[in-house]
Amino acid sequence: MRTSDGVRLQVVDLGGAGRPIVLLHGLMGRATTWWPVARWLADRGRVVGLDARGHGRSEARGPWTTERLAADVVELLADLGPAVVVGHSMGGLHALVAAAARPELVRALVVEDMGVDFVGAPDARAWFGALPTRWPALAAVREAFGGYGDYMIECVEERADGWALLAEVAHTTEIAAEWAQRHWWDVLPGVRCPTLLIEATAGVVPTGQMAEMARRLPDARHVVLPGGHLVHSDAPEAYRATVTDWLAV
Repeated sequence: MRTSDGVRLQVVDLGGAGRPIVLLHGLMGRATTWWPVARWLADRGRVVGLDARGHGRSEARGPWTTERLAADVVELLADLGPAVVVGHSMGGLHALVAAAARPELVRALVVEDMGVDFVGAPDARAWFGALPTRWPALAAVREAFGGYGDYMIECVEERADGWALLAEVAHTTEIAAEWAQRHWWDVLPGVRCPTLLIEATAGVVPTGQMAEMARRLPDARHVVLPGGHLVHSDAPEAYRATVTDWLAV
């Protein structure tokens, strides 16, 4: 798809038919990281994944603000029609902002381990700046990212001088830096659709924040599942049961 500011974004059809289900990945990710989840969601509709600008096979051109990336989501939804939107981490924030901006385009939301307020969190620049620019093998990528290794090997490509991240570190750093400078509590009252908030026991969201988000959203359910930030990977059976039961309501 081509956005209103002329950026080409990759939209990936992940299977199924019927009402659209849109999957939004996390920072440094891409649409295809959702493949294990898309396989069972395809029983419930047409599953579509979006590579956020600067990620996967989408064009890398700013601005790198939450508002712009959420606007990209809105433009996709305007093409597809009202959809269920499932967002992990960064994608969860973009889903909330998009749903508040255009409530008629979002039938239901799933937000996986993402908050709306990281103001004052440690600056991400040091962590991102320490990342290598190349790895000699996929095994080295897996090793470098530890528990996120299987996820991250989906987010690299082989080049002449080794394996490189598809998302440029400079761009992901700028996206993350905004989260430490502002919050999005104000968008929550505008989210009119049923919203499922899935928190990880060892996730990244400050303690108690997702429970407070559920209180401020007009129609929300808050669930805590075991594991780390990649809940759908760390607790796949519990995640599937929680999402499918909720969508069946």
